[in-house]
Amino acid sequence: MALAASEGNLSPALPLATLIGRELRGDGTERPHVRYGHSGFAKRGEDYFLVKPDCLRVPGDPSSSFSVFAVFDGHNGVSAAVFSKEKLLEHVMSAVPQGISREDWLQALPRALVAGFVKTDIDFQRKGEMTPTHRHRVILGILAMPLGIWANLAEKMLTLGTGAGETSGTTATLVVVDGFMVTVASVGDSRCILDTQGGEVSLLTVDHRLEENAEERERVTASGGEVSRLNLCGGQEVGPLRCWPGGLCLSRSIGDTDVGEFIVPIPHVKQVKLPNTGGRLIIASDGIWDALSSEIAAQACRGLPAELAAKLVVKQALKTSGLKDDTTCVVVDIIPSDHCSTPPALSPKKNQNKLRSLIFGRRSHSSVGKLSKSASLGSVEEIFEEGSAMLEERLGRNFPSKANLPPFRCAICQMDQEPFEGLMTDNVGGCCSAPSTPWAGPYLCSDCRKKKDAMEGKRSNRRQRAGESTDRNHWALSMQTCKVVSNFGVLLLVKKRRINLLLFDGSIVR
Repeated sequence: MALAASEGNLSPALPLATLIGRELRGDGTERPHVRYGHSGFAKRGEDYFLVKPDCLRVPGDPSSSFSVFAVFDGHNGVSAAVFSKEKLLEHVMSAVPQGISREDWLQALPRALVAGFVKTDIDFQRKGEMTPTHRHRVILGILAMPLGIWANLAEKMLTLGTGAGETSGTTATLVVVDGFMVTVASVGDSRCILDTQGGEVSLLTVDHRLEENAEERERVTASGGEVSRLNLCGGQEVGPLRCWPGGLCLSRSIGDTDVGEFIVPIPHVKQVKLPNTGGRLIIASDGIWDALSSEIAAQACRGLPAELAAKLVVKQALKTSGLKDDTTCVVVDIIPSDHCSTPPALSPKKNQNKLRSLIFGRRSHSSVGKLSKSASLGSVEEIFEEGSAMLEERLGRNFPSKANLPPFRCAICQMDQEPFEGLMTDNVGGCCSAPSTPWAGPYLCSDCRKKKDAMEGKRSNRRQRAGESTDRNHWALSMQTCKVVSNFGVLLLVKKRRINLLLFDGSIVR
């Protein structure tokens, strides 16, 4: 009787066909375990990372959980990296329609990531705006300083020069893990790779380095920027390709408020579905990738728990090239629920095969080289990928597609707009801030429309609107050691990603 009563309390068994169907679709009720580890060494102290393993899409509903991991590699200061770490996820989630299913959430996520990145950049720019009066006071203060103390006051002058020290910028690689679905958005050259069963390594990001990305070079020049190397006295060109104004080696970033608007915050986004054997993500700043290839980084830590794996990747990078830059690494293991919990921290040499089988499962030798139905279950399925820098292509006309939002809510900043108050709609019966430029995308407020036009080269950037020259010799002083290189008082500051020049003739800053 007791046994019968006990059996009566059990959930009814599901038909085998239902279980097989769930397995084939990958929508089983058992979600994978997510284990993570992080490590790093600081050279400049401009790297930051974000780990949020227990996010909820629906408050109070554990079945709606997802995890977020990110790496931010700042340059010219830490303000942009810190701001992005604090605000980026919040802005992404604000662009996701409320009350939608998991399927719709995963479909809306790529566009929400684009909106969140752009909003973070806009808010950071507003945070660092400086009035013309303040700017003139800073210039007069700089000119009044004796030449010998400029280098020592470089950091202080950077802060004074913007009102809040907001000329910094940052890369951003944000990873959202929901079950076996992985969505990655990135600007800059921080990278995320995926290592799956069989040792197959996939790159989930695109490096936005001008030296390596021909498409980005074409986009920057088409938007009004100039791409060239640093030209020293005598015409000698040195260093990597940079975009001018600004001297930035990257074509996409968050922040960098004192350079051209063609440096855009629109991320490359890729969404993949992992096989039911799981996989490992390695997210790291360029301090790692400048020293290690994707394959070497993956091979260096296979079979080890995530925390130990992150430390080993950093150690390998330091061993290869030394501590030349900030190095930050986050390792995320997505482990099927039927593969125990956390693998034990055993000796990597003696127990590598055992740990590997725990993380990735054992591979049948008979399935190697055969594209059978069972083998296809172990492959990575690409769901979505888009890297265009055009907002119209990224947000789409029907964004958000299934949300009951007010008709005049900006798709980027999520602010409600009253009709005829700087509202930009599609070109069907709406008002438009720039009638000569038809827009087939969602509603944008006037500020976000201006940002869009500037990024596409249809509007002057901030420095031109303020009446400032954008010649490559006209830059604000930045942190790092200064060096006087001519009799005319040219201060040349060479950074890893940026070149900053302050040229004056003794009476005015040019």
